[in-house]
Amino acid sequence: MEAVVCASHGAMGSLLWKLGALLSDEYTLLTRVKADIMFLKDELESMHAFLKKMSEVEDPDEQSKRWMKEVRELSYDIEDSVDNFMFSLGFESNSKPRGFKRFVGRCLSLFADAKTRHRIAKKIQCLKGHVIEASNRRGRYKVDDAVPRLSRISIDPRLPAFYTETTRLVGIDGPRDKLIKLLTEEHGTMAQLNVISIVGFGGLGKTTLANEVYRKLEGQFDYRAFVSVSQKPDMKKILRNILCQYSCRECGSNEAWDEQQLINTIRQFLKDKRYFIVIDDIWSTSAWRTIRCAFPENNCSSRILTTTRIITVAKYCCSPHHDHVYELKPLGATHSKSLFFKRIFGSENGCPLHLKEVSNEILKKCGGLPLAIITVSSLLATKARTKEEWEKIRKSIGSVLEKDTDMEEMKKILSLSYNDLPYHLKTCLLYLSVFPEDYEIKRDRLVRRWIAEGFITIEGGQDMEETGESYFNDLINRSMIQPVEIQYDGRADACRVHDMILDLIISKSIEENFVTLCGDQNHKLVQQGKVRRLSLNCHARDDIMMPTNMIVSNVRSLTTFGYSENMPCLSNFQLLRVLDLENRVVLEYNYLKHIDKLSHLRYLRLNSRRITALPEQIGELQNLQTLDLRWTRIQRLPGSVVLLQQLTCLLVNSLELPEGIGNLQALRELSEVEINCHTPVSSLLELGNLTNLRILGLNWCIIDTNYVTKIYAENLVTSLCKLGMLNLRSIQIQSYHSCSLDFLQDSWFPAPRCLQKFDMSINYYFPRIPNWMESLEYLTYLDIYLTPVDEVSFRTLGDLPSLLFLWISSGAVKPKDRVVINSNGFCCLKEFYFTCWEIGTGLTFEPGAMPMLEKLRVPFNAHGVCCLHGVLDSGIQHLSSLKHLQVEIVCHSARLKEVEAVEEAVKNAASNLSDELSLEVRRWDEEEILRDGEHKVAEEFCTYKA
Repeated sequence: MEAVVCASHGAMGSLLWKLGALLSDEYTLLTRVKADIMFLKDELESMHAFLKKMSEVEDPDEQSKRWMKEVRELSYDIEDSVDNFMFSLGFESNSKPRGFKRFVGRCLSLFADAKTRHRIAKKIQCLKGHVIEASNRRGRYKVDDAVPRLSRISIDPRLPAFYTETTRLVGIDGPRDKLIKLLTEEHGTMAQLNVISIVGFGGLGKTTLANEVYRKLEGQFDYRAFVSVSQKPDMKKILRNILCQYSCRECGSNEAWDEQQLINTIRQFLKDKRYFIVIDDIWSTSAWRTIRCAFPENNCSSRILTTTRIITVAKYCCSPHHDHVYELKPLGATHSKSLFFKRIFGSENGCPLHLKEVSNEILKKCGGLPLAIITVSSLLATKARTKEEWEKIRKSIGSVLEKDTDMEEMKKILSLSYNDLPYHLKTCLLYLSVFPEDYEIKRDRLVRRWIAEGFITIEGGQDMEETGESYFNDLINRSMIQPVEIQYDGRADACRVHDMILDLIISKSIEENFVTLCGDQNHKLVQQGKVRRLSLNCHARDDIMMPTNMIVSNVRSLTTFGYSENMPCLSNFQLLRVLDLENRVVLEYNYLKHIDKLSHLRYLRLNSRRITALPEQIGELQNLQTLDLRWTRIQRLPGSVVLLQQLTCLLVNSLELPEGIGNLQALRELSEVEINCHTPVSSLLELGNLTNLRILGLNWCIIDTNYVTKIYAENLVTSLCKLGMLNLRSIQIQSYHSCSLDFLQDSWFPAPRCLQKFDMSINYYFPRIPNWMESLEYLTYLDIYLTPVDEVSFRTLGDLPSLLFLWISSGAVKPKDRVVINSNGFCCLKEFYFTCWEIGTGLTFEPGAMPMLEKLRVPFNAHGVCCLHGVLDSGIQHLSSLKHLQVEIVCHSARLKEVEAVEEAVKNAASNLSDELSLEVRRWDEEEILRDGEHKVAEEFCTYKA
């Protein structure tokens, strides 16, 4: 297991692991050098232990901070040197000349190795001196004896929420009424204890909302109590507080009681009472387990309301009978403005015209966070009402968060969640500061960058990408990042960082010299020593991307956004691990000419339309793990790409499958390569040698010319059969040509326990469900073109036990009137999309059909609907779990009243479902809609939303 790089510990963990590796028999070093390395390792282990201890202290003294910074920077420098040692000692030429040339070459190599070892010995001596000096300084200034400065006692930041006047609250009515309904509405098991959780990140107003619900329900329960838990709960104090809220006499008599005595007393008191308890600010399941013991299940319709920032804690708290997690959202634009202007001017109408624009920009930065809006508006209320003064505040909100005493409580609330993170998640969160405000950060891109930076640690047989994704999910769970594009399986495809959280992590990153930002006007450059991670964000061609005196020789990651003609030369970044260039206008091929110098590079992503080729030297990047070229216009991969032995992820935009692809044994994802008549047939066979491949994307471009198709098809099937029996989890086959895939109908047999996703985005259709598909018991995603589709097809697919997402495209249904979806099958399906213009009157859902379905898109044919007996019954009202419904009405040859009849039937069916159902009705007409057979009405596309 390789230890990780950490924001607070620097490269110490990773460095210690590498020093241990240098001491192994794999590397031949001079004896005195090994002794020096052992000394370094022992000394650094002691320093690392102290760093770990100090990183747990919320407010260390200045002397400790300075020493921590020194050791952190020293660890980076030593690791950079060690990486260079390992590269020098481990390098072997691929060419092996014979005879006399080989003898001379061997002598020169030995001479070079001797020089290399002596050079390493001198460098180790120098590094040893730096470590000894740091250790001596620690002793001279008695850093170990320094007592961490105690934080000054401040008012509980939740306290104002208890006493806020109702008239001053904005946007709380809807959430409050929703929670009251959940707490009081009748259920089949109304008498049972019901627990509801409010969840959301710090500053959203969870405590204020809970307190409003608490006020509104006064008089409806025999006993009420409101208690706060906090990060480090004092259980005795919390339990005594509950007792004190029903009897002042009990307050004085329970000082010496332990938790069990307190719990027994509370249970005895509540055993026959209808009670309502609010447990505010829970941070752990262990705290809830203890508190929960105090509340008996007495069948008196009692209620508990909890608040937390952590989703898993919210779910854990909820009652098993009526579990409901209420996710509190940021304020919308209207409520944000109302709260902001009311605080400053008394009303929105009081804002002067010259401050409107800058006010909107400030509100955008607050992102609907009530705490931020109140804090910033309170600050602005003390400032002059000039545009210049308000612009100054807008530009410096991040630094104000760090320095202004009026903002201290907001910083404290936001910092609570950060301080609660384990060190590896703190590192991963701080890394998000390299991305601009409001940037949508793709999950897979982020995880691969974390891996390349060395932020992820694994044990045993763990998978590094899956571990990285668990880190990503944990940050969402803790409300530190906002999920974007929730997929069918509940995974977020991307995330965003709230502006206030971003300001916090930027200030932390600058403090620890973790990330350096340039070009972003909202954050002034604060350079502290050597630059380790550099993010350049420019918006104009003549922007200066970075100061000319900036030392970048130690930069580990370079990320660029926007465009500039003043790009820094790659030859200056020889220690680079991550290179992510998003420079869509200016960046050209010539910029990459020195890329072979980046011997440590692990991650390379290029996003520029003007890059049309890669240099052949790309094959020299022997540490490269990810190569992402999807957003370039590269026409062909260089032949040397197959020399990248560490490459795990190759992402391209329909480039020809390279010859020798079988050499890339480490590949786990290959998307999206093109197979055409120029593709070497041998390359198709080599695909089967990629034994670690999990994700494969193909663009099949073999035009049906019988003999040629047969050769390519046979070789592809041979490889797919091999991959399908190994690790292949996902395959996507697409084509924009009329290419046949008949050979996949019955010849491919993937392992039933492996394949999870099959995506067939092509113009080819299967005439029936392939036989092999019926055995895919772990298939969760299926996108298939099937013509015709009938009830047998739906029964077959309904038997797939793990299917969560289904998209069926079809030319026609069979029989022509309608297809019935019965209650057997599709037990797990969450999303169902059906595309078919020859649909008859549509699908019909029986009671109990698709019981877990949340998203549905389905077409109905309006033509002839008035000839049906009775009302059109789609059965949509039986889909009890539905949250999003999109109905597409095919209007071709239909009269207007027929279209309206279908719309009315759909709306009536939807009205029987949840109040929160999102309904969208679209009309599609290839030619015209006839109004009662008399007038032609041009209605191409209409959308209704409810």
